[in-house]
Amino acid sequence: MSKFIQAFLSGVFFTFIQDFFLFLGIKQNYIDFYGVDVYYNILFADNQNLFVFIISSFIVGILVIYVKNTKLSIIIVGTLFLLSVSTLIPTIGHKVGEILLMKKNVTYKNSRYTFVGDVYYIGRDKITFYDYELKKIILLDKKELKQ
Repeated sequence: MSKFIQAFLSGVFFTFIQDFFLFLGIKQNYIDFYGVDVYYNILFADNQNLFVFIISSFIVGILVIYVKNTKLSIIIVGTLFLLSVSTLIPTIGHKVGEILLMKKNVTYKNSRYTFVGDVYYIGRDKITFYDYELKKIILLDKKELKQ
């Protein structure tokens, strides 16, 4: 049982490092590109998928601890690491950010206006939104919007 816990904790460690670089690339190449006002820690915490993180931790941990072929483990974990670090390349980081965070052609309404455009980032209190009619990025208060 202790080897299983060691595998899980090793997986958490390696997955956390990969996750860090994934979100760092998104922050540098997507969030900063659009001028979204969000701290890295909030971006990391709010957009973390716990289910995917735990499953990935188990898989990586099993690869690191239980697989006897060390070369295979290094190749797989190294490839996963390179994939996560690749988000530091501007075009890749921007595209991954679009896939994970952007919603195209969305309509929001508040008591006075209707907004049609692209959602760049949904934060805790505000939505960073590109309005097609205004042709600029605006911040929408979540509390004022009607669904």
